[in-house]
Amino acid sequence: MSVSDVEKPPISDGAPPDDVKTPEKTHSKWLRRILWIVLGTVVGVGLAGLIIWRFRPPELHGVVLQSPQQASDFTLTASTGERMSLSDLRGKYVLLYFGYTFCPDVCPTTLTDLRKMAETLGDKKMEDIQVVMVSVDPARDTPERMAEYLAFFDPRFLGMTGSLEDIDAAGTQFGVFFESHEGTDATGYLVDHTSTVILIDRDGYVRMMFPYGTAGEDIASDVEYMMRRLR
Repeated sequence: MSVSDVEKPPISDGAPPDDVKTPEKTHSKWLRRILWIVLGTVVGVGLAGLIIWRFRPPELHGVVLQSPQQASDFTLTASTGERMSLSDLRGKYVLLYFGYTFCPDVCPTTLTDLRKMAETLGDKKMEDIQVVMVSVDPARDTPERMAEYLAFFDPRFLGMTGSLEDIDAAGTQFGVFFESHEGTDATGYLVDHTSTVILIDRDGYVRMMFPYGTAGEDIASDVEYMMRRLR
């Protein structure tokens, strides 16, 4: 056997073979794995947050009501001078308020909030909404007086008036109370009354009640939510 036939060991260039695990390779492998875990966690948390945000319960400002039956119908004289029933407004969302034109503070504040609601929703959405104020002071609130008063806030707002008996019957189902008492020489008698705003859907069911002082933007947000939900 010649010297050339003897198997010579491979010449090493100092680098370990590919199949040999070195501390550097092990460290690199675990680093990549950790990076993939972190990336997957970030993506998962992001998707979960998006799903929670998309399907989160809305932040409502009014009190949600589940009316088992349609609101009882009533008929009064509108600020247009014509007889009008609540049922005539089917197909629209009605924001119903009981107040009076000589009210020194609560009614102007509430109607200002409703005007702000209308401005926030815009003309297009307001085509499907009707604001109605029923007078709790029919002795002074004629249809003409109500038309003039409501036009100051929004010409689209409607008023309704009639006999005390008919108004009381209309308001009782909504928990509305009113009672007159003496005022001053400047104000004349005043009327204490429930100051909530009632939302009735297009099919005549009571859906929400807004307490006095609910901002117009908040009323608009809730009404818009109900319009989407009940579409």
